[in-house]
Amino acid sequence: MKNTKLILLLMAVLLSSGWIEAQNLPSKKEIMDKMVLANAYFMKKWPDPGQVIVNDKTRPSHIWTRAVYYEGLMALYQVNPDKAYYDYSVAWGDAHQWGLNGGIQTRNADNQCCGQTYLDLYALDNKPERIRDLKASVDLMLATDKLDDWTWIDALQMAMPVFARLGVVYQDNRYYERMYQMYNYSKTIQGGKGLYNTKDHLWWRDKDFVPPYKEPNGEDCYWSRGNGWVFAALVRVLDVLPKDAPHRKEYLRTFQKMAKALIPIQRADGFWNASLHDPSDFGGKELSGTALFAYGMAWGINHGYLDKGRYQPIVVNAWNVMAKEAIHDNGFLGYVQGTGKQPSDSQPTSYDRVPNFEDFGLGCFLLAGSEVYRLK
Repeated sequence: MKNTKLILLLMAVLLSSGWIEAQNLPSKKEIMDKMVLANAYFMKKWPDPGQVIVNDKTRPSHIWTRAVYYEGLMALYQVNPDKAYYDYSVAWGDAHQWGLNGGIQTRNADNQCCGQTYLDLYALDNKPERIRDLKASVDLMLATDKLDDWTWIDALQMAMPVFARLGVVYQDNRYYERMYQMYNYSKTIQGGKGLYNTKDHLWWRDKDFVPPYKEPNGEDCYWSRGNGWVFAALVRVLDVLPKDAPHRKEYLRTFQKMAKALIPIQRADGFWNASLHDPSDFGGKELSGTALFAYGMAWGINHGYLDKGRYQPIVVNAWNVMAKEAIHDNGFLGYVQGTGKQPSDSQPTSYDRVPNFEDFGLGCFLLAGSEVYRLK
């Protein structure tokens, strides 16, 4: 009887700490194999990194969707330094002469997203042409007092890490300060009172979704991938900001509050719905937002900012369901919501449906996998 009670007590302790659930995390090899498989599918489908993207119209291949993919590829390269990944990324930069869609005059965060990979590659080989146009574009923004460019929350992921990384490269606090000013404008002013709900600790995608806009069930509209972009932005900024950089505590505090808010709204199967507070509004499996949340939480655990016992089971559940239910034998990823700005866009998602862009969903998956890999 005493032994039984002791065993039950031990199991309760292990369950409360998340240890038992954590054992469901697959091996490092299994995690890596999934990432390599999904990436190989894409590289085979797009052998020429500079090839234009054609669907409803023709677009250059350094737009934001492809840039997010390369964020994921560089994350994969960090844990699996396969020269083919490096060469593929360099060929992409070379194909665009390390320029931005819209040129150096652009203030559009989407157009600056490619700069995250340019900066990654510059860190590996300090060739000035790799970040020349990027720096020129951001410097033009610093030369003005305009702060309201980031009118949609996706922009935070597209551009904030660029500002942070330039600050690191040039040891120049101006980049940190302008990044904060623009971030804070989006958070507290944009759309009237800001795009961040201090009660729910989630973000409205843009001013169109600020109350009185409501979901069908009467809740506020919090789009999964939009909040995933912000979560990833905070991670990618915190990952490079010096410990004593201005406003670092603000980013970390918001990151931790968002993480806590995401816990109770994860689906039982491990995914998050496209609409975080209304499962009736195109509820169902969705990979891109789920991957970004898993990425952020795994990073938080790995860096000691989130409690492992509390968050690792959530991350494991998310990764396992993506790895088991979303990826095809050939590496194609299902359940990716295509481009849009709200839960109803590019619906329905399904295991077999090909989204209008296959690149950014894979990028999110690789970001998640690279951090889950480190959990082992």
